[in-house]
Amino acid sequence: MAARFVPVMPPRLDRPRSAWSGVFGKSARNTIGGWSERAFEAPYLRGRLLTITLHTISDPDAVQHVLLDNAANYVKPAVVKRLLAPLSGRGLLGADGDLWRKQRRMVAPTFAPAAIASMAPLIARVAERQVAGWPKGPALLDMAAEATRATMAIIVEALFSADPRLMTREASDHIAAALNAAAEARLGALLRLPVAELTRTGRRGRRGVVFLRRTLDRIVRERGIGGGADDFLGGLIRALAQQFPEAEALELAVDNAATFYLAGHETTANALAWTLYLLSEDREAQERARAESIAALSADPAELADKLPWTRQVLEEALRLYPSAPRFDREALGEDVLCGAPIRRGEIVTVMPWLVHRHHALWDAPDAFDPERFAPEAKARLHRFQYIPFGAGPRVCIGARFATMEALIILAHWLAARRFAPSGRPVVPAASVTLRPEGGLWLQTSPSR
Repeated sequence: MAARFVPVMPPRLDRPRSAWSGVFGKSARNTIGGWSERAFEAPYLRGRLLTITLHTISDPDAVQHVLLDNAANYVKPAVVKRLLAPLSGRGLLGADGDLWRKQRRMVAPTFAPAAIASMAPLIARVAERQVAGWPKGPALLDMAAEATRATMAIIVEALFSADPRLMTREASDHIAAALNAAAEARLGALLRLPVAELTRTGRRGRRGVVFLRRTLDRIVRERGIGGGADDFLGGLIRALAQQFPEAEALELAVDNAATFYLAGHETTANALAWTLYLLSEDREAQERARAESIAALSADPAELADKLPWTRQVLEEALRLYPSAPRFDREALGEDVLCGAPIRRGEIVTVMPWLVHRHHALWDAPDAFDPERFAPEAKARLHRFQYIPFGAGPRVCIGARFATMEALIILAHWLAARRFAPSGRPVVPAASVTLRPEGGLWLQTSPSR
């Protein structure tokens, strides 16, 4: 049996790192770096940072307990809400309780199966338009940037009536700066340190947040309480206006516009980039996906994703190895027990898909690229909570179905048109709030025919 390809990952330490190493500097900006081998072998880790107790769980039963069985006891930590508030305010991402439930119900129709299927032709048009704009011959392309351009165009056309202010390079750069700053500030905020104001990354992030909020606020105010266009944003404004006073409704509209604009394209773009990276290193897997894509493109766009079983397996394996959201935290409201360890009120429980998805107790050769893990029979044997690229439980990503369909349609068009090969440039996984290839993903591309 041929050796399986082992893709790039940060080096692992011989011993656990100091909690302080994650507060400042580069380590703070890359939450997947600096872990010891033990983190990928133990079901539970406990740490202290001054007065804060941190519990990291990788056991699927414990993850299920936190995210589903006893989800009411575990909420987004106050520190996370403080970090999110400048950008997404009290929108769906940061809200809890009744406010979260109301907003979830309002946006749910946009992500119902029939509504998602209706967006397939738009996704296909964007992918076709993008491929047509690439050089006709061999070319070196930053496919991370190409992925961002595609998913940004799709989310803006699908949800915001193609407002050109949301599709600029400036907007993309400000998003990256805001995400980097949020990651750097995470642990510092636990100690109530003004990290975001002390570093260059933090200052750039602050400028990014201000730019995005001002742009979205201007768009919402221009539309007014009537909502304007009959799109996602217009429908959301009108729904909010039925349940909240005008000023609060418009503010919540800005909060949710920021949430869906950011999350709606950033995470899918990263999934696309990592999938192409893996395929560029495994020619056999790429050729199989390419042949499948060429055959499937004759189908109706709404049916295309269902005709790509192998490409779906590759995408799922990419999300296992490089989960778009590599970490999420919960704060305990009351006492509990996880993995035999006592959990007290106010303590932080961390679930890291980066660790769970590469855990030696859960996966065979966990660092290797192997799409066969997600063949139907193999996938059926997985614990529901050992593979969580979109989270799980009540707060599972509401856009998971849309993101999967979008990624598969884009990949089908890309793979049918081009072959992708390594460029020789280093590929560096770096996790801020999302997990992206630092400095881009430069691949050699050539026409497929």
